[in-house]
Amino acid sequence: DPYARNGWNTGNSRNGAYFRKVDTQFGPIEVQVPRDRNGQFHQHTLPDYKQHSDILESMIIKLYSNGVTTREIADLIEKMYGSHYSPAQVSNISKQMIPKVEAYHKRKLSDKFFCVYLDATYLPLRRETFER
Repeated sequence: DPYARNGWNTGNSRNGAYFRKVDTQFGPIEVQVPRDRNGQFHQHTLPDYKQHSDILESMIIKLYSNGVTTREIADLIEKMYGSHYSPAQVSNISKQMIPKVEAYHKRKLSDKFFCVYLDATYLPLRRETFER
């Protein structure tokens, strides 16, 4: 076993562990990640370089798709879960949905649809500007 405790004559052995912070829906937690001499060990419970839980990322995507701004999402996540996200991080997480949205828009409609009804709301916005 290359990861055996003895490690003698195996070519690879345990090499301690390091701590990594992971943001979860319960707040930030510290996880002890084991390592080996050759860097071949990969744990299955937490993907490599993963810093945020999937639940937080899906919540960010849902909030963003409902029209909440990136700054507001960052503030909400920090107040609710104690995890700090910058607006740029929120934007990068929400960009994961762009290929799925484009695929949804380009999908072929089935033959059972004979009419597509599109609805929109137009709100004229008047700002405090002067026209000359």
